Amino acid sequence: MMQPDTDTRERGEREEGLLAAESEQTDDQPGAGGEDSIPAGPHVSGQQPALPPGQYVPRTLPVLHYGPVPVFNAATWDLRILGATESGAQTRLRWDDVAALPVSQVTADFHCVTKFTVRGVRWAGVLAAEILGRYPPAPAVTHVMIWAEFGYSANIRIGDFAAEDTLLATHRDDARLSPEHGYPLRLVVPSLYGWKSVKWIRAVEYLTADRRGFWEERGYHNLADPWQEQRYSYQERAGEGPPL
Repeated sequence: MMQPDTDTRERGEREEGLLAAESEQTDDQPGAGGEDSIPAGPHVSGQQPALPPGQYVPRTLPVLHYGPVPVFNAATWDLRILGATESGAQTRLRWDDVAALPVSQVTADFHCVTKFTVRGVRWAGVLAAEILGRYPPAPAVTHVMIWAEFGYSANIRIGDFAAEDTLLATHRDDARLSPEHGYPLRLVVPSLYGWKSVKWIRAVEYLTADRRGFWEERGYHNLADPWQEQRYSYQERAGEGPPL
């Protein structure tokens, strides 16, 4: 497949959950005190010292997103754990259930496929390993599909999802996530390019065979390892993804 065109790359940049002016802009974030402050919890750092190939650190970042920002309603919101679960049953977590889970903190760089890297972003939320421990997948599971509002999806290998720094984040840089950055819950996978860090997540589906997500079907690399510079599907080698 040919490399995605400029419009497709720009849409991908918006959808992958870009961080808005991380080092400079804070007025889009709720206050850091009171109920919006990060609860105490264990700290995990998976940050690597150097930038991945082809990346740079920008001076400023815009607020960007693709499509409308969903409106959160705690009375109707849920997170589903489904697919090939160990028990064979689907789990539905309400917002109060998620908020009651143990909180951890992760500090890591955020790598966008469009070649910028934001250094040392501080996230807080529920470790993906916590979800796996409480709602385990069947032994045959190899991947997860992360589902978000409006039908967006991204596929991730189970090993990447289970990594110690993969997080279902509720806070960033000491403040609750803003709606533009995924409020109330977004995935953070520091080991992969940012479009895999899905905003506004609503379901985790356990898969026994790989299946491409939204942007993976539209020309982005199935694996998305920034250290291997896996940006586009035309770079894929045999075995790195299902047929397009």
